Amino acid sequence: MADENIINGIKKALEDSSERNFNQSLELAINLRDIDLSNPDNRIDEEIVLPNGRGKTIKVGVFGSGELALKAKDSADTIVEPEEIDEIAEDKREARKLAEDHQFFLAEPPLMPVIGRELGAILGPKGKMPTPVTPNIDINDTINSLKNTVHVRSKDRMTFHAPIGTEGMDVEDLIDNADTVIRRIITNLERREMNIKSIYVKTTMGPAVRIM
Repeated sequence: MADENIINGIKKALEDSSERNFNQSLELAINLRDIDLSNPDNRIDEEIVLPNGRGKTIKVGVFGSGELALKAKDSADTIVEPEEIDEIAEDKREARKLAEDHQFFLAEPPLMPVIGRELGAILGPKGKMPTPVTPNIDINDTINSLKNTVHVRSKDRMTFHAPIGTEGMDVEDLIDNADTVIRRIITNLERREMNIKSIYVKTTMGPAVRIM
């Protein structure tokens, strides 16, 4: 069960948030301490599956052809055939739009070098380089799992953010999502809770509420 501070903090963040004409996101602001993030080995870079989903549409693109593309066509939001990679790379506007419109990408392993060469400069800094997929995986299960996933990255910053859902979701689901993210991050810190300075939760336009 989630800590009382998490439970009460999320409820307060929702209560204190003014009504908007869109479904606001909720996110955690996590502040670290006593950790050297200039060392890449100490940085947080995690894909965390939220048990109750994101509460909004998450798009997944697939770089592939043949059987993989055929299997993925019902669940992927975009399929990029191998011959299209060069065309997209030549149109920087289209390449940036592809990166902005999708939260995750998958790719056939043989395409990874060309994707890195042609699109790495755009996808890499956004943390959206494709994950290579092997022929024996269930591509649809993988895509559906990614649509419930958040990519949490600290880079070299002591403060970073992690989405946990939207205000339209059930509050218990948001609490469960937040607890899942916090536990996963703490597990990856050398000194566990001792490396956490503070954690806040807030809606897109609302005030931050401290939960840890």
